[in-house]
Amino acid sequence: MKKYFTLMGLLVVFALSLVVFSGCAEKQAVVKDEAVQTQPAAPAPAPAPAPAVDDEAARKAKEQAAKERAAKNAAALNALNIQNIYFDYDKSSIRPDAREILKANSEIFMKNKDAKIVVEGYCDERGTAEYNMALGERRAQEAKQYLINLGIDAARMETISYGEEKPLDTRSIEEAWAQNRRVQFLLK
Repeated sequence: MKKYFTLMGLLVVFALSLVVFSGCAEKQAVVKDEAVQTQPAAPAPAPAPAPAVDDEAARKAKEQAAKERAAKNAAALNALNIQNIYFDYDKSSIRPDAREILKANSEIFMKNKDAKIVVEGYCDERGTAEYNMALGERRAQEAKQYLINLGIDAARMETISYGEEKPLDTRSIEEAWAQNRRVQFLLK
């Protein structure tokens, strides 16, 4: 019996809440055409201040100037005659001819102490993509370590491996493969 009264009480509360909330619904007023009064139009708000456009133009001009400065710096750094080093097939050890190139490159890096050095490792197309990524990383790390031994600060250098992804020569012959087995240096 107690359940019955509880259930009835809940139903009564629910019914009353429906009546109260439906009675509170917003009703629209009906206005006849004769009774419509016109009010004078409010003045149009003032247009948005023009400085937002000027700020955008100034920001774009600053970005363009920064891009131009970066391009000039990159062109100046590329004009430094930094050379790539090349590797034997399936090897990451520095060859004797590459040691001379690394010495010359280190002199350029020493003169440009503010520039960051990116050491990029590459491979030819032979081998799996995973193997070539690892081999490219080993080559980049070997070149970086050689530069550290020549006195270049390790904090200035970062390594990246592209594996076989960015060949200099896309032909499938030994001459092309020899060009693709390299470490390349970029200054930022």
